Amino acid sequence: MNATQTAIALWTLVVKEIKRFTRIWPQTLLPPSITMAMYFIIFGNLIGSRIGEMDGYTYMDFIVPGLIMMSVITNSYSNVASSFFSNKFQRSVEEMMVSPMPNWVILAGFIMGGMARGLGVGLIVTVVSLFFSQVEVAHPMLTLCVVVLTAALFATGGFINALLGKKFDDISIVPTFVLTPLTYLGGVFYSISLLPDFWQGVSMLNPILYMVNVFRYGFLGVSDIPVGWALAAILGFIVVLFGIALWMLENGKGIRS
Repeated sequence: MNATQTAIALWTLVVKEIKRFTRIWPQTLLPPSITMAMYFIIFGNLIGSRIGEMDGYTYMDFIVPGLIMMSVITNSYSNVASSFFSNKFQRSVEEMMVSPMPNWVILAGFIMGGMARGLGVGLIVTVVSLFFSQVEVAHPMLTLCVVVLTAALFATGGFINALLGKKFDDISIVPTFVLTPLTYLGGVFYSISLLPDFWQGVSMLNPILYMVNVFRYGFLGVSDIPVGWALAAILGFIVVLFGIALWMLENGKGIRS
């Protein structure tokens, strides 16, 4: 395929993925918005009023970036995991594999589709947060950069999950038993400076901690870890996971029996 044909193939796949989740928006876009609104009401207003300030900001302002990032992570991941697994289950992915379309285009198309949903939900949650907080963005370009990179990272992770999954139940195992605990322990609701030294060290092994802190730094200008290290870690995770996903796809891992 030449460059024009490759671009058309990629664009077609991305549009297909976007239409897939927008067509059923009451299931894909609305529930996360309602869930995050509940977080804002319960944790921000009710509990936050008793907690007071954290890192010099009201508790509501402190958790807003973390809740936005949490919605981006879960939706980017789940969109690709469910979409690609459905294609694999229906055997339609085999048609893409035997087409002239390069494997990296297939991978990139699904990842970009997942990013679109994650960023879309993140934008909706940001709008919802304006009803509860008037926080301003201190570093807009950094904020945009880290949220796009995070969406790409977890969309890639969702693709690997779909490749490894044998049945539909396998798609929910990682979000339930891995992503959710890591997200809650990733500094969404608290600063790790409140933890004892040992647990601060353990928290540094949590990749979501880096993303939440850089995103919070973009909003508020405060972070528990150096921003440069966090960005380097995110980029490193993306390169590694993309390489693994592409290798698995090219070797038919999880597709060919």
